[in-house]
Amino acid sequence: MQSEVPWFPLEEIVEDILDRRGITPLKLGGEFSPAGHRVISAKVVKGGRVQLDADEPRYVNESIYQKWMRTPLRRGDVVMTSEAPLGELAFIDKDVDWVLGQRLFAIRPKPGRLHGRFLYYALQTENVRADIFGRASGTTVQGIRQSELRRVQIPLPNFVTQIEVADLLGSLDDRIDLLRQTNATLESIAQALFKSWFIDFDPVRAKADGREPGGMDAATAALFPAEFEESALGVIPKGWVSGKLDAICTNPRVQAKPGQMPADTTYIGLEHMPRRSIALDNVGTADGLGSGKFWFERSDVLFGKLRPYFHKVGLAPCRGVCSTDILVLRPKAGEWLGFLAMHASSDALISYATQLSNGARMPRTSWHDVGKFDVVLPPENVAVAFNAMVAPLFERIHANIGTARTLAALRDTLLPRLISGKLRLPEAEAAIEAVA
Repeated sequence: MQSEVPWFPLEEIVEDILDRRGITPLKLGGEFSPAGHRVISAKVVKGGRVQLDADEPRYVNESIYQKWMRTPLRRGDVVMTSEAPLGELAFIDKDVDWVLGQRLFAIRPKPGRLHGRFLYYALQTENVRADIFGRASGTTVQGIRQSELRRVQIPLPNFVTQIEVADLLGSLDDRIDLLRQTNATLESIAQALFKSWFIDFDPVRAKADGREPGGMDAATAALFPAEFEESALGVIPKGWVSGKLDAICTNPRVQAKPGQMPADTTYIGLEHMPRRSIALDNVGTADGLGSGKFWFERSDVLFGKLRPYFHKVGLAPCRGVCSTDILVLRPKAGEWLGFLAMHASSDALISYATQLSNGARMPRTSWHDVGKFDVVLPPENVAVAFNAMVAPLFERIHANIGTARTLAALRDTLLPRLISGKLRLPEAEAAIEAVA
């Protein structure tokens, strides 16, 4: 392991490795609770952060928490998955009252010797990861024991340099995280507008009460009726109709053959799909993929069709291929895109698909079932108005995803050279300025 800095085994530069694997509430004399302290598992450590919505929440009460986490997590710790998968990482940037659950270590740096965020980045470098996986055991599932993890070698420049390197790389990750937060806000705006117009019928209710609908100009308000009427789906705005989702979208089944897929073709599988989000920013490539894939086009809506993955929904940011575990939903006309995208990620459609899913070993839904989902269809001019308001939000979301990818690529280029000392900070700062 040649570099510009010395290397040390992890056990010499950490204060502790928190290892509560194998502990359960039952072993501690209790059970999971409906609320309290959140239990985190390897499922939520992904993409360099803790994504709490990636797993069903589980909690323990204060008594079990005190027994389970005799040493609480704190700011500066690095969480690492021990197996299934091995080596996923997250940096803890604030004190938290989470419980370390299945397949997780929390590595606590020695104060003044090892900086937590520097360790987080060092654990991502090629040589360190090779050392981790070289010490792993298991054939079907690779995992590492704490005794072996302690022997993993870490590059260690002086503490001041560690802070400077961590701050520089961290500034890129902070900008990426801000873009994610911005996208979440943009999406929540679209969801709120959809709920107001097409679920709660707020503009119609306002006009029925003699009020002007809020949040829209007079021309848009004029598109909504001032009365309701009965329908097969209950009371709906007058002039709107009860229908099915397949009235506004299709399921193109254009099979992709291996010879038609260049290596750099975007590939999306269930593992790449977000949880009920327009911001589909995690993609792979078709390199080495076999047959049994379907083409999708930019702005198609992708919907995971296996239970329990019906919450896996996203808006395609480009052309590519997807696995057969994903339904491709294409609006029949562009003006229905916003309406379709919001319905696809709604609680109602996810619940509907769950109830109708069939198959003993691998329950799934189908285009036939999803296409027959009941929807209240507005006149086309209302769909046009809605799409005009949310399409710019979708475009901005995808632009932010592109910026985040550029920043992530720069971070990944700088990271190994900074950690090893082969790249000096002024040179790295200049590279960042060039893309700012």
